This record gives sequence, structure tokens and C-alpha cells, in this order.
Amino acid sequence: MKHKHFIIYKPYGYLSQFMSKDSKQQSKRFLGGLYDFPEGIMAIGRLDEKSEGLLLLTTDGKLSDYINSKKVDKEYYALVDGDITEDAIIQLQQGVEIGFDGKKYKTKACKVFKLKKVPDLPERSKKIRDMRHGPVSWISITLNEGKFRQVRKMTSAVGFPTLRLVRVRVGNIQLGTMEVGHVKAVDVLNV
Repeated sequence: MKHKHFIIYKPYGYLSQFMSKDSKQQSKRFLGGLYDFPEGIMAIGRLDEKSEGLLLLTTDGKLSDYINSKKVDKEYYALVDGDITEDAIIQLQQGVEIGFDGKKYKTKACKVFKLKKVPDLPERSKKIRDMRHGPVSWISITLNEGKFRQVRKMTSAVGFPTLRLVRVRVGNIQLGTMEVGHVKAVDVLNV
């Protein structure tokens, strides 16, 4: 069987699943509403409903396990509330304590830096607070672990809550200039 692979710019407000039988989720938007995906497709990792950006999809479970392992970097751009300090960036780089599954967890060391200019990203469908309401800053954060809502918890832990979160890279695969909601079939996911 030849596996099928896709890359998608997951829009804000969508769940990283294709459908749900849960009656509480019937008003939610799912990836299956964006494209007619083949049977057996799965999202590699997840982006929560309020996050957006690069999401990889495959029918290859082994590839999914490999990408979800700690061997593949995932890079995010986060718009944070406030003018992030060098001290906060150093704390993020060294790892911070966050809550996970009701326990304290110290994140692993990671790459973090403040972006010199606003990234060229599509406008988000739901407006967010901007510089007119106080300072904001963009950071790049690259992780190879992926705890639930980890980036948001990390930036909050250092006093700069995330206002917008966009995954821009998984391994060697870049979001690039994809448009929001765009789905692209690819022959191989070369991470």
C-alpha cells in the first residue's frame, strides 16, 4: 500500500481531527470540512483549536511516530503580550516549570529568540489584541517535545502570555507562503 501524505495550514478555530461523534463537539469545525481526505489519514501531532499553522497528515503510522518522537524539531512563532525581556528568553531557553497532567513539569532546553520584525503571516480570522493596546512581541520557539499547550504554558510561566501561536516548521518542512486552510498532497514527508 502506498501511503498518502498532506501538509495543511490549519486555520484558527479548527480542531486537529476529522470529525467527532461527541454531541458536545457538533458545533466545532474539523479538518474534514476543509478537504476530502482518504480513509486512514491521521494528524501528526496536534494544534489546539486556538493555534494555527503547519500540520502534517499521513496514513503512515510509523512516520507519525517518528515525527512525534523527540528527534524532530517543531518551530513556532508566538505573539506574546508585552515586550519580552532577555531574561524571559533565557528562562525559556533553559526550561521552565509548567503544569502538566496535574503535576509540575520542567520543559527541556530549547531554542528561543525574539524576532526582529513581524513575521509575514496571513491575518488571523479572529482579531487579536495588537500594539495599539500595549506592547507585544514575536518570538520563535523550537521544541522537540510537545506537551499539551506547552508553548502557551511556557510563555505564561515567564510573564508573557501567548496571544497568537503559529507552527511554522516541522523538521525540514516549512509553512512558507501557504494560505490559511490550504491543503497540499505531497509524495513524501521528508523531515
